[in-house]
Amino acid sequence: QVQLVESGGGLVQAGGSLRLSCAASGRTFSRNVMGWFRQAPGKEREFVAAISWSGSITRYADSVKGRFTISRDNANYTVYLQMNSLKSEDTGVYYCAARPRETLRTSTADYDLWGQGTQVTVSS
Repeated sequence: QVQLVESGGGLVQAGGSLRLSCAASGRTFSRNVMGWFRQAPGKEREFVAAISWSGSITRYADSVKGRFTISRDNANYTVYLQMNSLKSEDTGVYYCAARPRETLRTSTADYDLWGQGTQVTVSS
């Protein structure tokens, strides 16, 4: 079954770091743009970062630029989100998503496969 599985979430103090991982099945990963989104309590799911199939093109939300880095290991069907200098406003459930196209997009509607999410909590 095609699926995405996130891991690496947890509780961290403000200013700390976390690294999220998303393991994908081979069929999901092939020629897919991969993205990370997050959802805080009472808020809509929002775009965080996306990466092209080759890894050469990335895109970030303004709120995380300079602090978060998205990367991927195609040989191991894994995408990562390195999060540094975390802030309390980064708290939420983080979701990995796959888009079966080669163009990067920031809307949830452009991604058709989602993981179950991993909780990130940043304490101030």
